[in-house]
Amino acid sequence: MRRAVAALAVTVALAGCGSSTGGSVSVPKIAAARVFTLAGFTPSQTISPGRATTMSFTVKLPSGKPLTTYKTGPGPHTGVHLIIVRNDLAYIIHDHPPTAANGMLRQTVTFPAPGPYHVLVDAYPDVSGEPPNFQLTRTVHVSGVYHPAKLPPFAADEVIDGYHFTMHAPSSGPNIHAIQAQFVHIDVTGPDGKPVHFTPWFGALAHAIFFREGSLDYFHTHVCAPDAPNCGSLPGVAASRISGRATAPGKITIGVLLPVSGTWRLFMQLKQHGRILTAPFTLRVH
Repeated sequence: MRRAVAALAVTVALAGCGSSTGGSVSVPKIAAARVFTLAGFTPSQTISPGRATTMSFTVKLPSGKPLTTYKTGPGPHTGVHLIIVRNDLAYIIHDHPPTAANGMLRQTVTFPAPGPYHVLVDAYPDVSGEPPNFQLTRTVHVSGVYHPAKLPPFAADEVIDGYHFTMHAPSSGPNIHAIQAQFVHIDVTGPDGKPVHFTPWFGALAHAIFFREGSLDYFHTHVCAPDAPNCGSLPGVAASRISGRATAPGKITIGVLLPVSGTWRLFMQLKQHGRILTAPFTLRVH
């Protein structure tokens, strides 16, 4: 009620600001929002599952010029993360396309199955006065009959190519709440049953990528080695302070800060012997 009265008072006050002859209201002109956009996005033709497809695009600055300079150096807060998930969160693709001098980014992608895919461009520009990080999205369709898969319930143990990922949590899953910084712990052992020694991959020992079922909200954090440069906090991005760590072989702690409740899919990714392992977990966020 107080808000309604306050809003009415503001309306009356504005009405009193008009011209005494015409009785009109003087409203300041508001410029259009300054936004980043994707330009020249391909492929525009039909995409076939199981076949290599070249994806290319340019990020345009609010001025309309192409973005040509991205952060470089050690750590994961550099360049562009190209992250693609099918809308039912059954598949994920995670690449880091190189940037040409004219700002064009190009990546060869093989889509595993038919259906709609959510393409997310997670960019780290190196431009004074612009945000340190932002995301742009696009949807592409892969030909064939799409059978959406229902997300499985939470399972604490996942086996990927002989590697065991075990999350420390009750049978119903970790007790995660939206807008609360929390941590989950995962043990990783190799096919020989021994704790794995983590290998740096794109500036981090592991990547934890979260997407929300339905809305495809996104959160991405990293597991950092002790004193790893440019891996944890990113200046100007508060959520980046919720990073994880791995202080011993086979032991991973993931920082979690999810914006809304619902069912989320965590894709735990790390590199072993030249290949990327992805362990998916279904999480209920309260």
